[in-house]
Amino acid sequence: MTSKIKLGVVRETKNPPDKRVPITPSQVVKLTERFPNVDVFIQPSDIRCYTDEEYTYLDLEMKENLIECDILIGVKEVAPKALIANKTYMFFSHVAKKQPYNRGLLQEVIKKKIRLLDYEYLTDINEQRIVAFGHWAGIVGAYNGLRARGTRTDGFELKPAHKCNDMDEMFAGLKKIKLKKKKILVTGGGRVAMGAMETLRQLNIREVSADEFLNQEFDEPVLCRIDPDSYVQHKDGMQFNLQYFFKHPEEYESIFKPFTKVSDIFIACHFWDPKSPYFITKEDYLDPDFKITVIADVSCDVDGPIASTVKASTIAEPFFGYNPETGLAESPFTSSKNITVMSVDNLPGELPRNASSDFGKNLLDNVYPSLFGNDDSGIIERATITKDGKLTERYAYLQDYLDGKE
Repeated sequence: MTSKIKLGVVRETKNPPDKRVPITPSQVVKLTERFPNVDVFIQPSDIRCYTDEEYTYLDLEMKENLIECDILIGVKEVAPKALIANKTYMFFSHVAKKQPYNRGLLQEVIKKKIRLLDYEYLTDINEQRIVAFGHWAGIVGAYNGLRARGTRTDGFELKPAHKCNDMDEMFAGLKKIKLKKKKILVTGGGRVAMGAMETLRQLNIREVSADEFLNQEFDEPVLCRIDPDSYVQHKDGMQFNLQYFFKHPEEYESIFKPFTKVSDIFIACHFWDPKSPYFITKEDYLDPDFKITVIADVSCDVDGPIASTVKASTIAEPFFGYNPETGLAESPFTSSKNITVMSVDNLPGELPRNASSDFGKNLLDNVYPSLFGNDDSGIIERATITKDGKLTERYAYLQDYLDGKE
């Protein structure tokens, strides 16, 4: 008789605490029904959005010591000292882009001969991501942008998303507000931008094209979402091609500036490559016709394409004021000359139950068949950063980073 695979769900150890879970109680039940060769154990936690009691109510086993488990899953990075040697781990490791703050984590993973799978690199055969929280970042980021607008103008007040029970309550709150004649701009066309649009569409406001947004005035609030062809152009006049832009961003220049002269609220949901052109420079904020008062930078590239994103903000303190004269962050809502910025870098954590349920469903449907069965399509292989105490071939480029040479 083949021995069962033991799957452990670890408690989150990163600070500030993250309440999300990789699998909900009801999804554990579905997992064991679909994969009878798997037993699941839950490490107790007092910070999860799903309580220990919600797991035990369904007769799921809580286990403090997960050393007997074969595979361990969480959401954010596991503390190096908490890692168990010779296991398979799956979480967002944030090492594949050579993040300096996680070099020690990768070194410990190698030292303990851990097989590390990273959610970010679980992709299909077309290299498209299978699981992500980006949609929920967009949903909450757009909501926070509206919150900032209401507070800045004293026009309305919205409850923080993390104080809402779920998305339904958050969306219900939007029904009570009424925006004045304003222009809202969203950049991007992926999961994040679609999440932002889902939130903004709760307001039932008119959606317009980029040309209308730039060149017409309206007696009502309007919403516009633009793709890269509206904010960059090839330096040599080549016709825009999205895939070419992704591969050669350094060949493009920004044409975003006209949008800064007509937008009131800017919700940034684009993908940005360090070689891509900037959206808003420090000098742009000093233009007398610069009009944007609220920027919800969902993408949150610090010191990146939007100069006012000088830091990541937090769920507890989501807003700050960007002083265009000094280029520094100040307390929010203290000066009308400042730009109100929202740059929370873990937005899905504000709606942890909704985000966790959606994420867990994607794992259940699209990842676990390969993890607990045959990985015929290479989903697990492509996401495996380390194995047997070494970097895998796909991630061999991390060797100098691992060795502390860069």
